[in-house]
Amino acid sequence: MKSISRLVRLIQISFILFRYNLDELIYSLNLFSPLRFFAYFNPYRKINKKVPRGERIRLALEDLGPIFVKFGQTLSTRRDFIPIDIADELAKLQDRVPPFSGEEAKSIIEICIQRPIEDAFSEFDINPLASASIAQVHAAKLLSTGQEVVVKVLRPGVYKRISKDIDLLYALADLAIRYWRPAKQLRPREIVAEFEACLKDELDLLREGANASQLRRNFFNSDLLYIPEVYWPYTSHKVLVMERIYGISISDISTLKKQKINLKKLAERGVKIFFTQVFRDCFFHADMHPGNIFVSPQHKENPQYLGVDFGIMGSLSPEDQRYLAENLLAFFNRDYRRVAQLHVESGWVAENTRINEFEAAIRTVCEPIFERPLKEISFGQLLLRLFQTARRFNMEVQPQLVLLQKTLFNVEGLGRQLYPDLDLWNTAKPFLEHWLRKQVGPRAFLRKIREYAPYWAEKTPEIPDLFYQLMLELRHLKKSTKCGYCAIEKEKKKASQKSFWTIGLGIAVACIVWVLLDLGFKTFSLAPVYLGVLGIGGLTLFLSAMINLRKLN
Repeated sequence: MKSISRLVRLIQISFILFRYNLDELIYSLNLFSPLRFFAYFNPYRKINKKVPRGERIRLALEDLGPIFVKFGQTLSTRRDFIPIDIADELAKLQDRVPPFSGEEAKSIIEICIQRPIEDAFSEFDINPLASASIAQVHAAKLLSTGQEVVVKVLRPGVYKRISKDIDLLYALADLAIRYWRPAKQLRPREIVAEFEACLKDELDLLREGANASQLRRNFFNSDLLYIPEVYWPYTSHKVLVMERIYGISISDISTLKKQKINLKKLAERGVKIFFTQVFRDCFFHADMHPGNIFVSPQHKENPQYLGVDFGIMGSLSPEDQRYLAENLLAFFNRDYRRVAQLHVESGWVAENTRINEFEAAIRTVCEPIFERPLKEISFGQLLLRLFQTARRFNMEVQPQLVLLQKTLFNVEGLGRQLYPDLDLWNTAKPFLEHWLRKQVGPRAFLRKIREYAPYWAEKTPEIPDLFYQLMLELRHLKKSTKCGYCAIEKEKKKASQKSFWTIGLGIAVACIVWVLLDLGFKTFSLAPVYLGVLGIGGLTLFLSAMINLRKLN
């Protein structure tokens, strides 16, 4: 049944491409150029001849479904990759997808809130404010407080359409792995799985509300970004009710200029918001196309962003977060050897990679781009060349970084539209340096000590018993010398390992003692810390050495 379903979907996609005369794009590829003569048999060829190509692409993506609309939304921010006429049409996908019936939306809302809509809202606009690929938004007022809100309603039947397309993507990924050798490095199944997880999260409006609440807490009282409040009593898996905000679309450059918004600072603040989310909070908005980003007209010299649509959020593990920051900083400092080493340490390339060769390849790609304004740098071309270079060293695509890469594309696209002369490198470098300073050094060490102090305090009463058990085992070791040379050697190794374990326990006890003492004082000095750790740690080392000498004798 799955095979039949996939075949039907492929036929449907092919029909839509023919319907909007987009088969010419396929025939323009070298692989399919010999089949170009089939274009003359397309019955829609003459009908669409007068329709602009950008409009035809937009209409085709709308007919193909939510996944293809998402792809078009991402492309719309990359005006350096695609012609302007196509980019302008794809921009309409951000919030002007054809809506579904307002009465149907009203019915869904009443089922979810389990009451007539008049009992929850004093006003409800049956005509949607905006319509996107997965949901549409209606304006309303809460009956209880009179607060202006927006009501987001999930499109009916959208889950089934997305499931069919995801199943097709898995089939295409399997074919790519089987018949296209570079696909193994791309890890297409993992990428599709990551994309599937993100889309399923976006289909759950209750989860989107939770994402919005978390992001709101992260930027509470911030002059960089404002996140609207979620009204939980009216929110469910299919309906989301949030505070209504008023702002200027980030893509409306003419209005921003009329309002005398500082575009240079606006672009710089956008970069700062992105790096703050990634490195301070490890929780970032991963769907930052212009339809989701607005600007408050109240702050002209220090413009504030307004964010909506929190269905797709990304996060990184502490390891990926650290390696990413060090990689970017090494790029900024042109330390290409460090970049190569970090790729090996993080496991992104094989351990047997020759560092010198990898360093030279990275230098060849990156050196030409520095000390140039953003308008002269194509980060898309840079990523493409880096991928081609890394493929020589068997680098695999990291699925957990796909969302981050997508967001970087969006950030670059927005920065290019707002202020083409923005120097993205110099804007980001101070932030990364400050973040890394907080992750290493004495303060980071003390922060980790205090973080683990409760666990160590819980284990401290067990330490005397552990020492007692160790002494019993050592006494037993001395009496069992008749067991043979091999057995003695094994026991010696065990005793040696336990001695080092004892050293670790001693240092842990020293740290716990200092933490417990330090909590009682308002001031603090690093000297007592190091003296305490070294003193008790040294005493532990001495006792361990004496035990080992006595054992060996």
